[in-house]
Amino acid sequence: MSYIVSFFLLGLVLALVAVASNPSPYFGALGLVVAAGLGCCILAGHGGSFLSLILFLIYLGGMLVVFAYSAALAAEPYPETWGSWPVMVWGVIYLVGTFLGSCFFWGGWYSPFWVVADEFGEFSVLRADTGGVGLLYSVGGGMLVIAVFVLLLALFVVLELTRGLGRGVLRAV
Repeated sequence: MSYIVSFFLLGLVLALVAVASNPSPYFGALGLVVAAGLGCCILAGHGGSFLSLILFLIYLGGMLVVFAYSAALAAEPYPETWGSWPVMVWGVIYLVGTFLGSCFFWGGWYSPFWVVADEFGEFSVLRADTGGVGLLYSVGGGMLVIAVFVLLLALFVVLELTRGLGRGVLRAV
């Protein structure tokens, strides 16, 4: 199981590098969907299957809205792909930076923390993810409202960044 989770972690890092290095909203949105899927697979591998499914569905709905708006506002006839030289150079720079950062912080990771939450099943009454969902809505209600506000603010920032100099329907195409 640890090999599969390690494979998902490596894929998550590569997907995030693909998102960070690509200026086109088409391929950036595809990389974000792949990164969200791999992140939810990691969460499911550690015992949060219900929470990862809910997060993935919510994230895909939000990404659909953001992708539709950004693709409509930033229509380019020839977008930059992952195979173009500037994108590949930035991808290599981000991978080298990630490798150097992981070498610097390597001593802080310990193997006892890589345990699935359900392996301690004899000490608990509920599954780990369902108890977390209940706490999210009861104790974490304020944090949930703050997270919704931050996501709404991020939507407006993305829309403002992709809008450019166009002024609605009166812009030149």
